[in-house]
Amino acid sequence: MQLEIKLDLGEGPFTVRTTLYCWVLWERRTKQKIGDLAAGPGFDDLAYLAYEACKQQKIVVPAVYDDFVKKIIDLSLEDTDADRPTEAAPTGDS
Repeated sequence: MQLEIKLDLGEGPFTVRTTLYCWVLWERRTKQKIGDLAAGPGFDDLAYLAYEACKQQKIVVPAVYDDFVKKIIDLSLEDTDADRPTEAAPTGDS
């Protein structure tokens, strides 16, 4: 499951994409499974995934996670549905 997370650490907004490795690290840290996020991720979930995604993408971040969180000015999920439109369901006429 890939998420695109938009964040601003004070130097302008940018977007990172999670990898499977980010999710494995999240599961280890939280002792939860990805299915536990059915109601949606919380801000700590998003911040941690963004932190790990930044490190994977060679974006310099503080070594301590809490210091990274303190730098976050804005954090949100990118809307990727527009990039992957669904096909219309067949109708009785087709």
